[in-house]
Amino acid sequence: MPSQEPLLLRHHRPFLAFWFARIFTASGFQMLTVAIGWNLYQLTGNVLDLGLVGLVEFAPRVLFMLHTGHVADRYDRRKVAAICQSLQALIALALAIGSATDHVTREMIFILAFLLGAARSFEMPTTQALLPSIVPSALFPRAVAAAQSAQQSATIVAPALGGLLYAFGSVWVYGPTVLLYVIACTLMLNLPARQTPLNKGKATLDSLLAGIRFIRSRPDILGAISLDLFAVLLGGATALLPVFAKDILLTGPWGLGLLRSAPAVGALGMSLFLARFAVERNVGRVMFTAVGVFGVATIAFGLSTSFWFSLAVLVVLGAADMISMVIRASFVQLETPDEMRGRVSAVNGLFIGASNQLGEFESGLTAHWFGTVPAVVMGGIGTLVVTGTWIKLFPSLANRDRMHVPMEEVKV
Repeated sequence: MPSQEPLLLRHHRPFLAFWFARIFTASGFQMLTVAIGWNLYQLTGNVLDLGLVGLVEFAPRVLFMLHTGHVADRYDRRKVAAICQSLQALIALALAIGSATDHVTREMIFILAFLLGAARSFEMPTTQALLPSIVPSALFPRAVAAAQSAQQSATIVAPALGGLLYAFGSVWVYGPTVLLYVIACTLMLNLPARQTPLNKGKATLDSLLAGIRFIRSRPDILGAISLDLFAVLLGGATALLPVFAKDILLTGPWGLGLLRSAPAVGALGMSLFLARFAVERNVGRVMFTAVGVFGVATIAFGLSTSFWFSLAVLVVLGAADMISMVIRASFVQLETPDEMRGRVSAVNGLFIGASNQLGEFESGLTAHWFGTVPAVVMGGIGTLVVTGTWIKLFPSLANRDRMHVPMEEVKV
């Protein structure tokens, strides 16, 4: 019965292990990112280096996109995820030892940042493809929302914790991060083994491109993934928050911190809600409505001159983004055969990363050309235009009623 599903999810031991692994990994990465950025800026005092670190971390996602999906489909996903988490633990350990011996250099940080990005580029599609195999499909939308609650909780708490620990020295951040990754690795290895046969095929160009071909052959999946790409690309205003905090809302660093946390607070609240009350009908209409609300919230934020109103709008923006993300992630995974999930997740992950990274670049460029407020308002309008256009281009997605749930799974 639907009323029993949340109870089943809370008592589903493999999912609980996955959830805790997710929160430990996400917390470790957030703390590591804070420490690396601060450590690098202390070493060089160069703002450009901070931007280069982000670029270096993102580069492996592009370089290894086709291979990451193939690895997730060919090998035991538990072991792949555990290896990636072990590599991240070793990166944190290297930084801890370097900090303790005062041997951390700019070059060392860039090399380790590249390795960190490489490990995450393999880990992300693997864990995304792993989740559908450890929960019944009837519970999957709730599982996605609950997993996102772990991610958002880490996004809110871990950076502040990392900054607090850094006050005692960088080794006090890197050391606990090692422990977080080790615990996550242990939890991953204790998940149940994969039930479907592994893909034993070789890594040919044809097999590597299979994920892209599959997405192109499924209009609903293509529409959902591309909608997220262009909506976030145009509507993202995160890169301009320092300008709004300082010059428009007339607040200080504390205000900037609250503005940055507000979308995550909205996303966390909505993920907890969706983990209890999943969207089960009219999923296409709800997803497009959420993207539209995201665009309207972006426009409202751009026009606001009130700090508290801006904060509230960003909470709404984060909540709306979470609704569309959970729906998209749920039916994309459920509509994808298990032997293809790794490759499809790799392409989806690249789209998400590109929308975030390129969205920040787009926001900065349009702000340079037209001004900060016009750039954000035009971005929100662009999101609304994309939403309307995608409804016309992908009518089956817009009219989609339910997630794909096999009958034998519903009865579990």
